[in-house]
Amino acid sequence: MDKPTVMHPGVKLRHIRAFLEIAAEGGLSSVARAQGISQPALSRTLAELEDLLGQPLFLRQKRRLVLTEGGRLFRRHAALALESLEAGAAALRPGTSGSLRIGVLPTAATRMVPAVMLRFREMRPEILLRVETGPHHHLIRLLRDGGIDLMVGRLPDVSEMPGLSFEHLYEEDVLLVGRRDHPMEARTVTEALKASVLILPPETALIRRPVNDYLASLGLVGIQPAVETVSLAVGRGICLASDALWFISRGVVAEELERGMLIEFQLGARFMSGAVGITRRQSASAPGLAAFEEIARQLAPGMPEAKAG
Repeated sequence: MDKPTVMHPGVKLRHIRAFLEIAAEGGLSSVARAQGISQPALSRTLAELEDLLGQPLFLRQKRRLVLTEGGRLFRRHAALALESLEAGAAALRPGTSGSLRIGVLPTAATRMVPAVMLRFREMRPEILLRVETGPHHHLIRLLRDGGIDLMVGRLPDVSEMPGLSFEHLYEEDVLLVGRRDHPMEARTVTEALKASVLILPPETALIRRPVNDYLASLGLVGIQPAVETVSLAVGRGICLASDALWFISRGVVAEELERGMLIEFQLGARFMSGAVGITRRQSASAPGLAAFEEIARQLAPGMPEAKAG
């Protein structure tokens, strides 16, 4: 017995490609120029797709086209479907599978991205994953210049977002950690900070501003760190070998906390949390990009989430 078809048989590949490109660019004119067709012709293609699907996919806001809720849902599945078709075509032509270039910030480097990459490998073994690590400003520059296809980490500053899009995956807090059996464990945070060697994120790190605000709230504006780093290897090494205290994102030290190697000092500051997700160029297109994003969405609920102090 034939399985009933949900999607109208009139939906063609040209409709899907046009829809995805319009969604990426947020408008018709640049897509029409890239495809070498008139804007009215592209508009008709979009209207055909909306008629065939039975609902609008975009809302017009000033000069931009913004996806409706249905449009966002359809975009996710359409992107995965198109990638699957392209993967099938690539499988018939060895050597054309390509690679996906990923920028990874420290907060997602120890648990989030490795988990996504392992799942991705099972689904798309023909695609090479190229990973670039480094500070936020370095990865943002690579993203804008086309050196990487996406970046996984904290939400960039609003001034950095023009031309980029961010998809929220989960919330994560900034912690103050030290070694197990730390001599200041039973003291107040203010007393512990005054009496201990301090490790802070670099001034260029996204989490440095909330850390500075927290220190100011305790009247510790002039307190000086001995080291500035978000490196797990460096920060962990110093903490385990001394009585140093380190402000760092939960995702960086989640495993050390679970194993009891490091302990968390309760800060009691709700504003010390922030969004972690995927940042990419609005017009980005790369082999496996949609599949990587979908896997990240599926695994995000299992990541270390923000906790109220």
